[in-house]
Amino acid sequence: MPTALSPVIAASTRWLLSAFPSAGGPLDDALAEAQAGHAVTIAAALRYPTELDAELVILLGPGGSARLDSVTGVDAPPPEGAADAWRSWVDETVVSWAACLLADADLAVVAAACLAATHHGADNVGTARRLTIPSPRDHRAAPLLRHPDLVGPIADLHRETLRGLLDAAPAGSSPERT
Repeated sequence: MPTALSPVIAASTRWLLSAFPSAGGPLDDALAEAQAGHAVTIAAALRYPTELDAELVILLGPGGSARLDSVTGVDAPPPEGAADAWRSWVDETVVSWAACLLADADLAVVAAACLAATHHGADNVGTARRLTIPSPRDHRAAPLLRHPDLVGPIADLHRETLRGLLDAAPAGSSPERT
């Protein structure tokens, strides 16, 4: 993944992990972070598919976490100090799409396949096996991140936009959905 999207990916991953923490313990934390990171990276690549898109979001900013915080019931103050500055780099749409991918492995497979149609390409994102083919251990490590009912309010914010994007993908870039 080009480093241009790194601040958005890091902040959006951090937001997901703080809103839907792992089951506990260092291994669970690492597995949950890997899953959230894969989902956010794929979502960011789809949201900002060209080099110009990625440069523009860094120039203009992604919008922050305020609406996401209110949907989850967190009354986080607006980012004022250095400790909360990361919240300004959270992208609401990227987080929503990542929540969709975490809750639906079949959708994640389609989204990962569509990366080839972006400037970033499928090879630059790396393997997303923990996202697309989660093991029982992956599910146990991140039960909140993977629970469709819990992430539903976040996923619902932009689910239809993601589905429309994936449905409109070029014919050769995604497998048939059943």
